[in-house]
Amino acid sequence: MAPLQIWIDGKYYDKDQARISVFDHGLLYGDGVFEGIRAYGGRIFRLPQHLDRLYASARAVWLDIPMEKDAMAEMVRESVRINHLSDAYIRLVVTRGFGDLGLDPRKCVKPSIVCIADKIALFPAEVYERGLTMMTSPTPVNHRGALSPRVKSLNYLAHILAKIEAIHAGVDEALMLEASGEVAEGVGENVFCVTGRVLRTPPAYAGLLRGVTRDAVIELGREAGLEVREESLARYDLYTADEMFLSGTAAEVVGVVKLDGRKIGCGSVGQVTRDLAARFRALVSREN
Repeated sequence: MAPLQIWIDGKYYDKDQARISVFDHGLLYGDGVFEGIRAYGGRIFRLPQHLDRLYASARAVWLDIPMEKDAMAEMVRESVRINHLSDAYIRLVVTRGFGDLGLDPRKCVKPSIVCIADKIALFPAEVYERGLTMMTSPTPVNHRGALSPRVKSLNYLAHILAKIEAIHAGVDEALMLEASGEVAEGVGENVFCVTGRVLRTPPAYAGLLRGVTRDAVIELGREAGLEVREESLARYDLYTADEMFLSGTAAEVVGVVKLDGRKIGCGSVGQVTRDLAARFRALVSREN
């Protein structure tokens, strides 16, 4: 099998030869942005929405991406093709670029772009059948008044700490709260709960990333006849819900059966969750 090809600043490199400089400010300071994108059956799911979010994140941190969107889109498609992938996870990374040991971004001559097209399995297949167990992380998400959670930056340290806390607690995933105590998100997913025929999720202005998969699930929920509410949630709302699930590009739609030792609903993946997961699979199979 041919080695995986990684695109870096206009050239492809074998996986074991793909390198960036130790002076790249993405490595030194987390100065950069990224996107995670999926391809299903050779079709890239909602690429324009992902690129819109990437370029918006870059603008928010005064980072000029040295590539037009149309060219970026074609490069992403080519990366999937050249690696002979049908189902793929694509990671697009834009860093401030090569600089020096100071913070001043003017010392970085040009931003650097990396595209990785590979496979991913965030959770084992059996987890989607049995559902996730979760705990509330004592580490909150970054305050929305500092750096907007809408910026998908290279600094995920708070989320990594939450993941480590979940690992040490012996559960699958962590729930992250805002400093106020309101529900924000999982370590890399958006949060939904279901009560009756009402589907609820924290609003996009809260301390969370507005997910492309989240938006798709909201559309699918409305198509399924659910009342969809984007509103502030407390842990009480999750504890007492009939169902709870997470959504994300890598996770897709995965049910949650236990939070902080409390069973959610009947303690198994609920019917609404299963229906929305099936609708999502159908959606990605037909959308280009």
